Amino acid sequence: MTLEILTSPALPVAHGFFTRKGGASSGVFEGLNCGPGSSDQSDTVALNRARVAAAMEVPVSALATVNQVHSPDVVTLEAAPAPGPKPTADAMVTATPGLVLGILTADCQPVLFADGQAGVIGAAHAGWRGALDGVLEATIDAMVAAGARREAITAVIGPSISQRAYEVGPEFLDRFLDDDPENSRFFAGGQDGRAHFDLISYGLTRLRGAGIAQAEWTGHCTYSDPGRFFSYRRSVHGGEADYGRLISTIRL
Repeated sequence: MTLEILTSPALPVAHGFFTRKGGASSGVFEGLNCGPGSSDQSDTVALNRARVAAAMEVPVSALATVNQVHSPDVVTLEAAPAPGPKPTADAMVTATPGLVLGILTADCQPVLFADGQAGVIGAAHAGWRGALDGVLEATIDAMVAAGARREAITAVIGPSISQRAYEVGPEFLDRFLDDDPENSRFFAGGQDGRAHFDLISYGLTRLRGAGIAQAEWTGHCTYSDPGRFFSYRRSVHGGEADYGRLISTIRL
């Protein structure tokens, strides 16, 4: 099966939001699992990542990922990553042609950024915690520091969990309301004191509030389409022991 790569006309550089189709993994990881932190066979994950690099027309050594921990931390890369432990961060920025930035997700927002004129790109992993703590704005700030113009940056959110599938408890809601009472607009009523959180709208609002040129979502929900996307929450609801990780990539 061939790879399925979603793209957005809003991004002026090479990029791709890869689905799970076309990979070598099996079982609960069936398809293109690119997460080395999963319990999938390491050789198979490496093969999947090599397929992604080939699709982005670079050697696998040029595919940069980070040790994601739901932080607001950003690293700026000037060269292909050296062998060994990956830097701990949740976003990357580069102005180096031929270097591919890769973000792993399984419900959280993969966000790809570009200022095509300045030749600066970024990629961020933005779950609720990272978004709340400012990873999106931090990525934009790092791009500006690398030579981008804020008003020329475009950001696109890839496949993520949608509001109808994202039920949360009252303590989750309280955390957002404590940060800003206006965050109530991102929650819809649920049952038994629970609510549904609109992670996508929250991310788009943070991006647009940062003063960039454009921000949009591809419109794909990871939870509701098991044939195309991995989903952490769906794996929990299904009683599965682990789950695959999608990859989203961008390069100059």
